Amino acid sequence: MGVKIRLTRMGAKGKPFYRIVAADADFPRDGRFLEILGNYDPKKNPAEVIVKEDRIRKWLSKGAKATLTVANLLKTKGIEAKVK
Repeated sequence: MGVKIRLTRMGAKGKPFYRIVAADADFPRDGRFLEILGNYDPKKNPAEVIVKEDRIRKWLSKGAKATLTVANLLKTKGIEAKVK
């Protein structure tokens, strides 16, 4: 049961973008979340990643674990994350 930093899908069919959120591990993928931490738009060239670095670091220091995809996105921004 801990907190995960993961992606939640938004946008229309064929035009996805994703929010990076902190959510309880038991919440559904596109369901409830605790806080929005950033955005990821894979359709732009190059892919756009916007993050709130201070909030992400706060959640990581509290023990939240990032999913593999989010950890790779954060690495491009220079943030090291524990992978769940």
